[in-house]
Amino acid sequence: MNKKRSFRMLVISLVLCLISAIGASLLQTSGGQVKIKDLRWETSSGHMLSGLLFVPENATKDQPAPAIVTSHGWYNTREMQDLNYVELSRRGYVVISIDMYGHGNSDAVKPEEWPVNGTGMYDAVKLLADLPYVDKEKIGITGHSNGARAANWSINEDNKQENPLVSSVLLIANDAMYTSDPGEPLYWALKPKDAKYENVYGSRDVGVIAAQYDEFFFRTMGADGKPTVPRNYIHTDPAQSFLNFGKDPAEGEKRESYKLYKQTIDGEEATRVIYNPAQIHPWNHFSKDVVESTIEFFDDSLGAPDQLNSSNQIWQWKVFFNFIGLAGFVLFIVSVTKVLLFTAPFASLRADQEVKAQAAPKGIGKLWFWGGIAASALVSYFSYLALYNWSVASIPAFFPQFPPFYIGVWCVVTGLFALVIMAASHFFYSKKNGLDLKETGVLISFRALMKTLGLALTVSVLAYSLVFIADYFFKADFRIWVLTIKTFTPDKLLIALKYLPFFLLFYVANSIAINCFNFVKIGSREWVNTAIMALANSIGIIILVVIQYMNFWITGEVFYNDLSHIIGIWLFPIIIILIVAAVISRKIYKVTRNPYLAGFINAFIITVMTVTNTLTQL
Repeated sequence: MNKKRSFRMLVISLVLCLISAIGASLLQTSGGQVKIKDLRWETSSGHMLSGLLFVPENATKDQPAPAIVTSHGWYNTREMQDLNYVELSRRGYVVISIDMYGHGNSDAVKPEEWPVNGTGMYDAVKLLADLPYVDKEKIGITGHSNGARAANWSINEDNKQENPLVSSVLLIANDAMYTSDPGEPLYWALKPKDAKYENVYGSRDVGVIAAQYDEFFFRTMGADGKPTVPRNYIHTDPAQSFLNFGKDPAEGEKRESYKLYKQTIDGEEATRVIYNPAQIHPWNHFSKDVVESTIEFFDDSLGAPDQLNSSNQIWQWKVFFNFIGLAGFVLFIVSVTKVLLFTAPFASLRADQEVKAQAAPKGIGKLWFWGGIAASALVSYFSYLALYNWSVASIPAFFPQFPPFYIGVWCVVTGLFALVIMAASHFFYSKKNGLDLKETGVLISFRALMKTLGLALTVSVLAYSLVFIADYFFKADFRIWVLTIKTFTPDKLLIALKYLPFFLLFYVANSIAINCFNFVKIGSREWVNTAIMALANSIGIIILVVIQYMNFWITGEVFYNDLSHIIGIWLFPIIIILIVAAVISRKIYKVTRNPYLAGFINAFIITVMTVTNTLTQL
């Protein structure tokens, strides 16, 4: 291992993270024209709510500006709304992007409290209404998925007020309210056919962004007793009633998408519109088309202080800089590990020379190599599907977050299977063919293991220190779409400890499998084996996602329709995480001959990343 090269790569990683933070900051502040305030306050609901408040220069006490509350969906955080808060604030709107209760830096609440004040959204509306630089007659709300559900809950709260505060609503990736029934179900397809349609929103302007391939919403029970597919939503009775301001569909005219319909309600002109882009549910919060619709809707409804064409968008550049930071973060993990191996406390963990691939497998060895990969992929595929319903029914109260429990149990199953495969391989094949468990690093002394643990903790703390520095000075983090490395409140560390054993078992077993049993010569280049191992880590769930969405694209409905449709969405970041984890594991193993170091580092960082980007329940 080259010491100078390791230092050079460390410097490059730090430069990438700095460029990322500066670039993201310049874009989300519109070059310094928008102030960002990181808020956490106790609301009238009696809970602490977290939000990022964006105040453009044009918003003053003498000239108050229209304001918008924007929210992420379930299992996300306030930063996921960057496309909206960047584009809306640069057009002169005051914007607050919240962490709904139970998410990010906001307090967790009991499920029965979610509708209260819109899971925090209506609390944010009340905050905006008290700010001197906000036009109280022009307050809008929007959210993605259950953030849109929170918007509906907020309307229910607003309807109770003597002086309602919300004048505009854009629901992204969730149904509108079609009746005033307080028990209206999450899935409209469950609603009785004889439901009486009403205009629940009154004279407010209301829009709906209904993706044609939404995994969850925009389904109505058809005449055949089956839910309609979302790409036909615009033709359904609920959609037509909505566009006709609550009329019975049989009495209203046939209306279409992307057209703003106006009607005078209680002496005020109101708008209804439905946008239906050809995309899936999670792509709504990563879509130029959705941003265009959002800008056009609020321009018509609230009136942007600074008029810019809806196609004039810069949030993609913020995504670019955030991704640079994510790449820098991964590079930092590897490079700082290598640099620390030259320090006195951890020098003994450094290998005398870089580890090389073992000889290419021959005969039955090929069967163990390729058969092990195939078997692991099948177990990964089928166990992921089989464990969901079991996890829903069996999660103990000790675990306050469902996704890490479900994913964690899946990790335990696949990790244990990997250990069984390795044990069988060693007993029946590799032992007699010269594989030495001590030489490959599987057997390790207690002293070395404790040093390994210390180095892994040091690397993890230093890596997350970069995230906190980027947040403190630039209000930036490292992310791409649904893959996010962000800051967290101290309570998340205690939660992470509950799930850490699941992830430790998997990532340690995974590192041993990749490096001690399967680091063999394939082709003429060593990187070929690394690429195969990285792909093998995810191939089972890649196939699952392909089946799910190919069927969706062809038929209009997902393939695994008897399970929660979110199981496919959760795999998007996991696929990338497993690929990157394999590469990190190999890079570190080659300079240490120690499979536990990368296993610990991956487990620590991925556990924290998982619990800081999901829903916590009481």
